[in-house]
Amino acid sequence: MKFASIDVGSNAVRLLLCHVIERNHEPVFKKSELIRMPVRLGEDAFLNKFISKEKEDKLVETMKAFRHLINVFGVVSYRACATSAMREAANGTEICRRIKAEAGIDLEIIDGKTEARIIYSNHIAEHLQDDESYLYIDVGGGSTELTVFSDHRIAWSTSFNIGTLRLLNNTVSKEQWNEFKEKVKKETESFQPLTAIGSGGNINKIFKMIRKKDNKPVYYSRLKEFYDHLNSFTLNERITVLNLNPDRADVIVPAAKIFLTVMKCARIEKIIVPQIGLADGLIHLLYENFKTERALKLQ
Repeated sequence: MKFASIDVGSNAVRLLLCHVIERNHEPVFKKSELIRMPVRLGEDAFLNKFISKEKEDKLVETMKAFRHLINVFGVVSYRACATSAMREAANGTEICRRIKAEAGIDLEIIDGKTEARIIYSNHIAEHLQDDESYLYIDVGGGSTELTVFSDHRIAWSTSFNIGTLRLLNNTVSKEQWNEFKEKVKKETESFQPLTAIGSGGNINKIFKMIRKKDNKPVYYSRLKEFYDHLNSFTLNERITVLNLNPDRADVIVPAAKIFLTVMKCARIEKIIVPQIGLADGLIHLLYENFKTERALKLQ
């Protein structure tokens, strides 16, 4: 079986094409392709509360291309979701209508809590230690989703309008930043000790640069060291010396800052990165829906 998911984020738009193989009644998820386009809707949405015609056209053309790829891949079903930038843009709904008309894709604009629930659909809780608590940190261009897992359940979950593009464009006030830190401290103090689970393109890239394998933790001190290392380079040097893509070289620093801030406020010593996110969660939900519909047909 094949499924596809589209994540229209504030920094990039992603298409995930995935095979799902059932072995002994258990699904195995095999990523076929992940295509990423740095459209950067948040540059408009967070500053002007409106997505410009130029970026709207880029998004529509991207979605047309994704539609062709979905058709060629031959999926059972797909789902497309838009997050923080489209939530804030006054013309977000209008753009969704244009995408439906020109690309034939139904794009949903989801709220922060729905975003956190979709990420949770990765079933990551099933692979965690019974006697430990975890803080899931998903950092995007426009928002940060936090979820505490304890006793194999969601104990607390919320979304903050703090993301890499917002920090980069100085649209996060000092009051917002302080409220963010206080909220994290307050809501996590009863779940100590905590281990962090990180998701998002920036933390995935940081882990690769630190050369850590999946599920091997990085300690706060090492992440802070690496953050200072990144900060010692200019933007141009991050591109030419560290070989980062231009659309990654600027946002990776504020991303590291957000992760470090959350870890410090929640008194977390280490973070693991299983390399999953919203697009993966959507694939899991699509498979669950397919399985339910199949069971109903057999009744």
